[in-house]
Amino acid sequence: MHRLVRRGSLAMPKDNDSPFLLDQHKRGLQNLDRMARYPKTAPVDLAIVGAGAGGLVLAQRLARAGWKIVVFEKGPFWDPDRDWVSDEAGSHPLYWTDKRIIGGSDPVEMGKNNSGQGVGGSMTHFAGYTPRFHPSDFEVRTRDGVAVDWPISYWDLKAYFERVERELPVAGQDWPWGDPHTYPHGPHPIAGAASVAWRGALAHGVEMRAGPVAITNGSFGNRPHCIYRGFCLEGCKVNAKASPLITHLPDGIEHGVEVRADSMVVRVEVNDAGDRVTGVTYVHEGREEFQPADAVAVCGYAIESPRLLLYSTSRRWPNGLANDHDQVGRYVMVQGATQVAARFPTELKMYKAPPPEVSSEDFYETDESRGFARGFSIQTIGPLPIEWAAHVLADGHWGAALREYMRDYNHWTVLGVLCELLPAPDNRVTLAGERDRYGMPVARFDYSLGENDKKNIAFGTRILEEIWEGADAQETLKIDRYAHLVGGCRMGFTPEDSVVDSSHKAWGIDNLFVVDGSVFATQGAANPALVIMALADRCADLLKGKRSTAAA
Repeated sequence: MHRLVRRGSLAMPKDNDSPFLLDQHKRGLQNLDRMARYPKTAPVDLAIVGAGAGGLVLAQRLARAGWKIVVFEKGPFWDPDRDWVSDEAGSHPLYWTDKRIIGGSDPVEMGKNNSGQGVGGSMTHFAGYTPRFHPSDFEVRTRDGVAVDWPISYWDLKAYFERVERELPVAGQDWPWGDPHTYPHGPHPIAGAASVAWRGALAHGVEMRAGPVAITNGSFGNRPHCIYRGFCLEGCKVNAKASPLITHLPDGIEHGVEVRADSMVVRVEVNDAGDRVTGVTYVHEGREEFQPADAVAVCGYAIESPRLLLYSTSRRWPNGLANDHDQVGRYVMVQGATQVAARFPTELKMYKAPPPEVSSEDFYETDESRGFARGFSIQTIGPLPIEWAAHVLADGHWGAALREYMRDYNHWTVLGVLCELLPAPDNRVTLAGERDRYGMPVARFDYSLGENDKKNIAFGTRILEEIWEGADAQETLKIDRYAHLVGGCRMGFTPEDSVVDSSHKAWGIDNLFVVDGSVFATQGAANPALVIMALADRCADLLKGKRSTAAA
């Protein structure tokens, strides 16, 4: 029996008019003149800190339910026509580059790979890759005896995965791993670089699929088909790649969301008893302001959410909000993201496509014969020339050798792994003694690999090298790196083991929520964007009936 699959224009989302609120010829938001402007003297229903994957989905959903919402964002309100350029160096403002201190035995580089600023958050410059978590990701302790279980299951999120996939929309082949499923749009065509990787994978017995990417394959409302310009990581100039700036905020604005850009929240304030938050203090144009709110949702991601909670001290919370048990800032995770590049005699032009063209989750689940728990995924990568130069430098080449590798750029292609690294309590965010321009303590992030992590990365790297051998590569280069910060305010079963409960509510404070990647209990071997958006969608469903002020 053949099942009818609703794809392309038949899969338009319900209860989100964002694709039609965009202009056919202008890429910036055209309804900003209709954006709400709430007074600073009266409480709104919800103040959201951070305009990224969690914050803007949550805002759009609750605005549809009649909530009055203000979203605060440290960075600017982006206009793709005005602000985004087809240039790596010119895209520097997209990244959160404020000072952070790193430490531990395996410190993680901060900057463009692990942060974003401006309305839309990190998804304005993510690669577009949007796989789901597997059912096993929520039951790691039960299934594999490591890390922890989540207090929710895959099945609690499945309907939200499906809804967000329709909204982005996600394009890809039918997906055989985890919970097998289809995607709203068919897969994008495969370019030369990805086809070579696919050939090598097949020779090694590794199954590959095209996608899933949150990039239109065909028109979608007033959003155009992807034109394969190759600058996904620099902000999609044509709005073919999804980010909440274009997939959720236009509809949110129509239903009463206000976004205050260039506004850095520095404290979440509480009442005298310390059992309820009262609003947020933020800095705009050098001045501190206060916005009262009936509830606050912190959506600043894995470094900034813990930093804000830790700095929001009071008589009741001397060590930071929701931090009675010293859990805020702990269990921050990254993924091992080693990349191996390969040279071939033909020109491959790896920049001429979305970076994650084909991928595999053959190694995602635990296989005891490998000698470690959990696993990894494999993806094609398409670094542009500046990033390629960093790759070559990391392999030890300089001077004349570097110049030769740069001249040879079009003959190279890259595969990467995303290895699931396990949570550890001492991998954490704390507050340093130094202060930033807003008067907040600078964040310090310490990270060290465990033995299971090292074995996972080593095995994944070897698989990449074997795939290139199967493709008859002439030469390979390797770079060790990390990607995708999550954790720091994890979701759990009790106040002793976590920061928020299964509904995203902070322990001990009934009207404080954390809705971003910091709540991840484990991180899987999948990119986190889709998971964050699905969590925010579910959180909004849980909150819709709890609005405390009358609709107006």
